Amino acid sequence: MIELLAYVALAVMLAIVLWRPHGWGPALGSAVAVAIVAAAGLVEPADLEHAGRSLWRPVITLVAIMVMTSAAEQLGVIDRLAALIEPRTRGPVRHAFRVTFVISALVAAVLSNDGAILLLTPAVIVLIRTVYPRRYPKFQLAFAFAVFAGAGVAPLVISNPMNLVAASHAGIGFNAYAAVMVPVAAASWVATYACLAWAFRDVLADEAPALGAWPTPAPLRPAAWLVVGVLAVVLAAYPIASYLDGPLWVVASAGAAICVAAVVGAGVEPRRVAAGVSWNILPFLAGTLLVALALERAGAVDRLAWLFTETPAPLATIGATAAVGSALLNNHPMSLLDALALDRVPGATDVHVLAALVGGDLGPRLLPVGSLAGLLWLDVTRRHGIVVSIGSFVRIGLVLTVLPMATSLAMLWLLG
Repeated sequence: MIELLAYVALAVMLAIVLWRPHGWGPALGSAVAVAIVAAAGLVEPADLEHAGRSLWRPVITLVAIMVMTSAAEQLGVIDRLAALIEPRTRGPVRHAFRVTFVISALVAAVLSNDGAILLLTPAVIVLIRTVYPRRYPKFQLAFAFAVFAGAGVAPLVISNPMNLVAASHAGIGFNAYAAVMVPVAAASWVATYACLAWAFRDVLADEAPALGAWPTPAPLRPAAWLVVGVLAVVLAAYPIASYLDGPLWVVASAGAAICVAAVVGAGVEPRRVAAGVSWNILPFLAGTLLVALALERAGAVDRLAWLFTETPAPLATIGATAAVGSALLNNHPMSLLDALALDRVPGATDVHVLAALVGGDLGPRLLPVGSLAGLLWLDVTRRHGIVVSIGSFVRIGLVLTVLPMATSLAMLWLLG
């Protein structure tokens, strides 16, 4: 009965998040789930302290990254990125599509996948509707998926909040993570783009150039250039700090403080920067950690550990299990369950942890409930008048998952 309550809590949390993916829905879902497992005696007050010790460093790093992202948005840096796509619309549509995918992948790598989706999806939709005033209905879904798919396997540990928490738990530093995952992500990007281009091959066959006009963006202000410079310096400082065993949260926090000062100096109110931070993610992360602990005590982790130990193909099994579990349960609780299970697997290495993260990154392409990024993307597209049915999401998501997943795990096996 107690084990059943743990799964009920997880189902209730995901149902609430799926019902209300924006605003404080994720926080509400995790709070209700924690209340259920607490009533069942599966979590205790001492677990709150454990969650705090586990999460405070990655949470500070995550908030700092979101603050820098918000500062860049307030000063027009993101609009300038969208403007880079516009010249490619003067030729065949596939040129603009390719640039959209590349920009989304790079922004997600540096500023996190959630940030890339929140910032670039609406900007790209507006751009497409402006430059293709008559043909945009057949283009906008493809370009929205280009943004979503570009934010795939995280090449840096900062690229995905889930990866940041799981890597921190496993003791994998910035450099050790990047040394393996940058080439894995590169292989995944190539495979993903090939699948994406195939899925939308009819749309991308359009050779006619854009007819609409995109206004020339205003020159970036000095404060904006300062923010761009800070982002570059922070990104360059991460591997140095990791090499010296320094804390990433200190580097990110310093960058965020300078960006806030630059924004305030440019006349922007600090609350506008704060509004760009997804505060609802923070209690959601803490709640999923507590729910994962409850599932561990209910026996779920033992079952995963047995599967990972007995399988003759550990990387494929771990990656596939993480992918399917993330699609069904959400990648945050699944990544924590995987991490706890791998703690019990004899001979488990960092490569096994990274295989689980690859599955957690790509599995959410199968179902929107699989990740907060997917839920945010679905909400943003809906608010901009693009209806993405679950059937369409699953059909396209399946194409975007199978080959990139196989490619990523094969590259991971070669590097491991």
